[in-house]
Amino acid sequence: MHKQQVMVRLAAAAVLAMASLGAAAQSVSFVEPVDGATVSSPFKVKFAVSGMEVKPAGEMAANTGHHHLLIDGESMKAGESIPFDDKHLHFGKGQTEAEVKLPPGKYKLTMQFANGAHQSYGAGLSKTINVTVK
Repeated sequence: MHKQQVMVRLAAAAVLAMASLGAAAQSVSFVEPVDGATVSSPFKVKFAVSGMEVKPAGEMAANTGHHHLLIDGESMKAGESIPFDDKHLHFGKGQTEAEVKLPPGKYKLTMQFANGAHQSYGAGLSKTINVTVK
């Protein structure tokens, strides 16, 4: 292979690597509780986000949004509006933690980050854990 071809391939690989790093930089996670935790109700839920900025609902700037907690729900497709009901908790004031009350049982909690219009950013900005409320 010629030196020029090697340089072009290396440059292309570097661009792809940087693009994938940028995509990976946007994520959400639960600070607490941890996956598999047994909790007493009410319990504290703390959210974290990387590569995005938390802003209140209504603000529509690039790379901003707010958290939602889906009780026994799946991550939502990008662009899909998050419903307003007791299974879809909205933190539209820009909260990064909350007290959640649930009756005893096993639950799947899915954090979904969404834009200022409550439209999901998709599976890449969601995280699911399982908890047991005693």
